[in-house]
Amino acid sequence: MKNSRPQGSVAYKNAGRVILVSGGAGGIGRAICNAFAASGADVVCLDINADSAADLPDGIAFVAGDTSLEDDCRNAIEFAVQTFGALDVLVNNAAIQPPSSYAPLHEFPTELWERMVGVNFTGYSLLAKYALRQMLKQDSGVIVNIASGQAHRTTRGVPAYGPIKAANLLQTRQWGVEYAREGIRVVSVSPGAIRTPLVEATLHEQGGEAQLANRHPLGRIGRPDEVAAAVLWLASHDASFVTATDLEVDGGLGAFGAFADPYPCPPL
Repeated sequence: MKNSRPQGSVAYKNAGRVILVSGGAGGIGRAICNAFAASGADVVCLDINADSAADLPDGIAFVAGDTSLEDDCRNAIEFAVQTFGALDVLVNNAAIQPPSSYAPLHEFPTELWERMVGVNFTGYSLLAKYALRQMLKQDSGVIVNIASGQAHRTTRGVPAYGPIKAANLLQTRQWGVEYAREGIRVVSVSPGAIRTPLVEATLHEQGGEAQLANRHPLGRIGRPDEVAAAVLWLASHDASFVTATDLEVDGGLGAFGAFADPYPCPPL
């Protein structure tokens, strides 16, 4: 029998908790914002694209910022604390994987490399740096880093995104160990192919999603709300003994051990 659980259903209560989600205006980030807001949390969406945030649901506060810039990260954390009085969960989600990043290393533009490192790696550390200062005052908190299936295995043509996402995994482990005795948990989620605008655009260019869907044991690509559900559980008290580790939400794709052709790999 197929699972009849409604899409986007929320199992965890977060009333009174304060959540900050970077890259929260679209795709997986928006699903995470919506899920936390639906479960009763006060949510701050940090995103560089103010236009994308124009139709965020009521109850989700928005702050504009570039996560590669320290001042913007500090200001976002301060905004959350000043507006809601605390910070219980930071979700490091903002990341970029532009079409031009599908190139072998010897052809990779240095400017793009630096930009991807700035957003996908340094930005995680900058937001965590200021979030941790608040969480240490509270003796509690959760940081959820959104990594990727490409952090665990690779294919041709992705010399930057995958290695950077692998670094997100070690950020999770190191921070988790560093702050475990302070009441702060750090975990990560590695999504597989998820139906976001970026993935849909890439699949359209490659001729549709059927081939990619069939490579998943579950026979389909994922939904943003399915990643959000994993984040909600990891951030909840039900996951209180889970830290310094990663959860793959990939429809079983990772069980194959590697990404098969076609080339290049779709955004993960």
